[in-house]
Amino acid sequence: MVSHHLLLCATPTKAKCCDPNVGAQSWEALKQGVRELNLESPERPQGIVLRTKADCLRICEQGPVLLVWPDGIWYGGVTPERVRHILEEHVIQGQPCEDWVIRRSPFSTPASD
Repeated sequence: MVSHHLLLCATPTKAKCCDPNVGAQSWEALKQGVRELNLESPERPQGIVLRTKADCLRICEQGPVLLVWPDGIWYGGVTPERVRHILEEHVIQGQPCEDWVIRRSPFSTPASD
């Protein structure tokens, strides 16, 4: 089971929403944080946390941008320092880091048969 999928727009090649060096550092911090907090563990009762590095999430402002699925929370200015806070407060405790939210677009749940 997957509890969250984290998509980080961290290496822009066309848009210039963030410094590519900051994006790369944020990506490394995300990988390390997910690993250190055991969020990839199949034994995690809430489900595993997946992570994906994206070239562009079509926001093109305040990058690096992190989308937290299925919550539909978009974070801007996701520096390496902010990554750990987002993992601990939002992903683990379920409390979005409101100061860094730039957009909300909740995903609908599939209809049951």
